[in-house]
Amino acid sequence: MGLVVCATPIGNLEDVTLRVLEELRAADVVLCEDTRHTRGLLARHGIDARLLSYHEHNEAARTEELLPRLLAGARIALVSDAGMPVVSDPGARIVRAALDAGVPVTVLPGPSAVETALVASGLGGGSFQFVGFLPRGAAALSTLWPTLDTVTVAFESPQRLPATLGSLAAFDPARPVAVCRELTKKFEEVVRGPAAEVAARFASPPKGEITLVVGAPSAPVSDDGAALAAVAELVELGVPRKRAAEIVASLTGVSRNRLYRGSL
Repeated sequence: MGLVVCATPIGNLEDVTLRVLEELRAADVVLCEDTRHTRGLLARHGIDARLLSYHEHNEAARTEELLPRLLAGARIALVSDAGMPVVSDPGARIVRAALDAGVPVTVLPGPSAVETALVASGLGGGSFQFVGFLPRGAAALSTLWPTLDTVTVAFESPQRLPATLGSLAAFDPARPVAVCRELTKKFEEVVRGPAAEVAARFASPPKGEITLVVGAPSAPVSDDGAALAAVAELVELGVPRKRAAEIVASLTGVSRNRLYRGSL
């Protein structure tokens, strides 16, 4: 028996796998973020299962409560509201506890907003990273952008999306980006283009779930790092920061704005 981690649809309820449906039917209990949300999925597929809430506010208590049942041979399925549990969703604590206790843990793959957005963006095909939810606040974002040295997938709230895109456009207006909205749902939309253009398109918050894909920078981050170090050295020698950024930009081809902001 043991713990079975089940990926569930990110939008369209038909995207659930046959293996996941079989497991949800067979489980002694199904752990879920929102029992109302999961009940809708089960009802759509004619499944009657015992549901138990498992979310960020009760994760520790639920894990302590359920580990003895797992050790006694119970069959427990773990789902999140959408996609794979543990990936920016609850679940890591009970998975770790089960593994540490020697309880079998099985993962049933399925829909993922990360891979779906990556392919839909047109920016895939090589290495990429997933950073979960983007940090909040202008300062945190301005610190983040210079560190992104490869294609990056992230989650963002629709309310914060305009500010996030504006921050990226200010740092690197030509950076390719894709806003993937309501993936697999009726009003799915993927907007692709340079950061400045996409930021203008989303000047107001959109509706729905957002997955953001940011393309790789045109210049390697290692070059940026050396250029930033050169700017810092000139500033230490008394050269005004703006002039230092201009000098290094002319020698390296790295954006003057990127150097100026990155050196602050």
